Amino acid sequence: MYELLWLLLPVAAASGWYLGKRGHKDSGQPTTFGMRNAYFRGLNYLLNEQPDKAIEVFVKILEVDSETVETHLALGNLFRRRGEVDRAIRIHQNLIARPALNKEQRAEALLELGQDYMRAGLFDRAESIFLELIGMREHADAARSHLLDIYQQEKDWANAIDVVRSLSTLSEEERQLLIGHFYCELAEQVVSKTDFRKAQQMWRKAVNADPNCVRASIAQGNFAIQREDFKSAVRALRRVEEQNLAYLPEVITPLKACYEKLGDHESYIGFLRRTQQHYQGVSVLLALAEEIRRTQDEAEATAYLVEQLGKKPSVRGLDWLLETNLDRAEGKSRENLQVLRQITQALLEHKPAYTCTRCGFSAKSLHWQCPSCKSWSSIRQIQGVEGE
Repeated sequence: MYELLWLLLPVAAASGWYLGKRGHKDSGQPTTFGMRNAYFRGLNYLLNEQPDKAIEVFVKILEVDSETVETHLALGNLFRRRGEVDRAIRIHQNLIARPALNKEQRAEALLELGQDYMRAGLFDRAESIFLELIGMREHADAARSHLLDIYQQEKDWANAIDVVRSLSTLSEEERQLLIGHFYCELAEQVVSKTDFRKAQQMWRKAVNADPNCVRASIAQGNFAIQREDFKSAVRALRRVEEQNLAYLPEVITPLKACYEKLGDHESYIGFLRRTQQHYQGVSVLLALAEEIRRTQDEAEATAYLVEQLGKKPSVRGLDWLLETNLDRAEGKSRENLQVLRQITQALLEHKPAYTCTRCGFSAKSLHWQCPSCKSWSSIRQIQGVEGE
């Protein structure tokens, strides 16, 4: 409520200024006297914390001319922020219909009207207005930014790619990242139609646009696994190591399956030992412990993991140790280990595995676009004792 009252103060001031000017020009006219009464009535509503009634009064006072355009724009913006989109649309449409507006004022009103339509979910109308602004070369970057939001919500990825390429407010890194994801989205659309050749083209375009597009590499690897082309799958999945180490845990399991199919366990172990040198996440440690247990014995695997957990404590690592030692434990020791494992399992079960590095959104699984803040490639596995 108080925020709204503060927002209305400039409107009231503008109305008073406008009436003062009109009163100077039309001194003694009954119309001006009536408008003054209305103005003071609006102020009274404002002082008595009745902003809705104050708004109605000030809107009636202000005539649309070149000197009150900013006030009308402010009112329309205020209505949109309050969720009263219909009223915002009427104000901005009324502005645009006035022939007295100059080019800059009309463009400003169009930009506000486009945002009104977006808020109302009228994306086709909003799109037409933003395209018109781009054609006018007025507020072009703002219009493109809003178009990008529309195309993402409509999943119109081809147009989204075109907009990103022409949006000058983006850095080259941001542009590459978005285009890479949008090509991956196009690939998913054609995969659902079983057009696998087209999907492969889209993934290649994603990597060409963004050499660090982890999503495309993982998708290519999983697709190659489905076709039982395990060598191609390994090549695709191994790229993640160079593209972004934060996503390395996502490829360890499919890589292990590929190497097993190829009968090449040595290469898999070599991959794990190499990545362990520059990635200290627990997923690699657990994978190595499993391989030590398979190729040597449980005692060696336990000793290795205990040493590593001394450097990097981890609930997941502790859970692995408890599970491994349960089989050999007996009597009271086994009961104690079971209680401890129930605790670690409860901790892991109720904790999200992923978080957005921008807004803090938590999730159980990986999302390429954050459902909360809509940013791309911002969701990663949680780091620390209870995470990676």
